[in-house]
Amino acid sequence: MKRVLTIAGSDSGGGAGIEADIKTISALGAYACTAITALTAQNTLGVADVHPVPAPFVKLCIETVLADIGVDAVKLGMLTNEAIIRAVASVLPANIPVVLDPVMVATSGAVLLPDAAIDALKTELLPRATVVTPNLPEAAKLTGLNVETEEERIAAGRALLALGAKAALVKGGHGGGEMLTDYLVTADSVEAISLPRLHSRNTHGTGCTMASAIATGLAQGMTLPDATRRARHYLQEAIRTAPGFGAGHGPVNHLAQLA
Repeated sequence: MKRVLTIAGSDSGGGAGIEADIKTISALGAYACTAITALTAQNTLGVADVHPVPAPFVKLCIETVLADIGVDAVKLGMLTNEAIIRAVASVLPANIPVVLDPVMVATSGAVLLPDAAIDALKTELLPRATVVTPNLPEAAKLTGLNVETEEERIAAGRALLALGAKAALVKGGHGGGEMLTDYLVTADSVEAISLPRLHSRNTHGTGCTMASAIATGLAQGMTLPDATRRARHYLQEAIRTAPGFGAGHGPVNHLAQLA
């Protein structure tokens, strides 16, 4: 059994963050370890409050897991502030896959990463990323580019590679059209991964879920394209079979394939 360390915030509603990561990693057959960067009071309607974890304690959590259990891949999610970003960067192990989900704004619109921390993320973590997985607003924020067209989204992916990432998955969920297309951009190729768009309000935690699923695949020895395709199909089924909890953006069904 492979080991995946997720470094992210906790979602009291269970649909995103650490909770979504643990469910995803477990459903796909790996073992989840955690370092929690923040506690959030939230539900499907929004984030009521965020309580950051002290950066030295986040660092200690990572070091403690690495010293005993070890990891085969790391997933980075909500990192809360500059101090935590720098602490994480200082202890990330070398030579293992790192999936960076640049969590900046929640589905509800709540800001989860202040502007002051974005530069640190770009300089400290993007160069460590095996793949970075921004949605369209995040890709635009990180690169300063428009992301309306296919060409612009691919250009944003290449700009992320220029910032140091080894690959970029520019996700199309915030775009229009009946087909949802993600662009996996590497130094050698661009692959468009398209599936029919599911018109659902139950999309809370989709970014966390996708990144964790990719990290699990990489831990299990899959190639990045194969891990990304499996993650995309896993997420599609999780959205399709979502339980419909809450009055807002509901969680997906992370355990759909186990039913």
